[in-house]
Amino acid sequence: MYFKAPTPAGRARTVAAASGAAAVATYSRRMETRQRGTAFARRIAWAGHRFHRLNPTLRGLLWSGLAGVIFVVLNTLMRQLSLQLPPFQTQFLRYLMGLLVLVPLALRSGLAAWRPTHVGGQFVRGAVHTFGLCLWFLALPHIPMAEVTAIGFTGPIFIMLGAWLVLREPMRWERWLASLIGFSGVLIVVAPRLSGGGGVYTLLMLASAPVFAASFLITKGLTRYEKPGVIVAWQSISVTLLSFPLALVNWRWPAPGQWMLFAVCGFLGSLGHYCLARSYSIADISATQSVKFLELVWAALLGWAVFGDLPSQWALLGGAVISASTLWVARREAQVARRAAGTALS
Repeated sequence: MYFKAPTPAGRARTVAAASGAAAVATYSRRMETRQRGTAFARRIAWAGHRFHRLNPTLRGLLWSGLAGVIFVVLNTLMRQLSLQLPPFQTQFLRYLMGLLVLVPLALRSGLAAWRPTHVGGQFVRGAVHTFGLCLWFLALPHIPMAEVTAIGFTGPIFIMLGAWLVLREPMRWERWLASLIGFSGVLIVVAPRLSGGGGVYTLLMLASAPVFAASFLITKGLTRYEKPGVIVAWQSISVTLLSFPLALVNWRWPAPGQWMLFAVCGFLGSLGHYCLARSYSIADISATQSVKFLELVWAALLGWAVFGDLPSQWALLGGAVISASTLWVARREAQVARRAAGTALS
């Protein structure tokens, strides 16, 4: 019994067979990956097609709801940073990072695509939003978060009044009722914890609500002749420039980990404002306000998932009221849109 060494030709055939099998296996894996990618792309395209078939108000509600989820995560991170660094510096770096996140997109599509039709309008909106941020940050360290939450949810009321008086949007009773019910749900959650001891700082926080409402109403006006991406980019530019002098007053150099968090906040902030601009570009701003109250639900879920904070019975009851009002107004808006389409066809 002996072992016969393979000849060079035999070794070559063996290597070729092995290489061929490996090539076939690699090709099969690539084809499977490509087929999975194609199937996923088809599902995404199908979902996008179904989404665009929805009436504009429902699409606006969905964009606004997505913005709410993003802003809840953003505010959680920003609160942590504002406890570590001066508030005006935190405000400046958040918008600076939001601007830097948009630079690759601007370079890819060309700077001409980001040139606004009306630069003055962009800076007016930026100045109004900066003023609201200054009031908000001045009051934030001095009043409880429960009061911050409750006062912040007065914003939709101011926005709906402004949309009615300034933008001449139709104010159907469903929109008023849904917003009032949603605000009642917020009070169910936060009222047991209100202290009422904020004094002048409570007034400052309350003053920021109509200022932010004015900023969002200007955004709605800008969507009539500007793209959402352009509005977001110039908001970052204007707020960054206007916040810079305030940030220099008590500047503290951030640590590397804080720079990373600011980068995440910049991305989330730009994405959230883009979703809002998309919402305002396709639907009445008054129709999208009831969904803002869902932010309280997202905040409760985030607190439970990240910090293990179990929601109280009042939080569960208020969340149910808020969710019900949002679902109800979405259904009513869909019914109104269907009736309007039927009338137009007849």
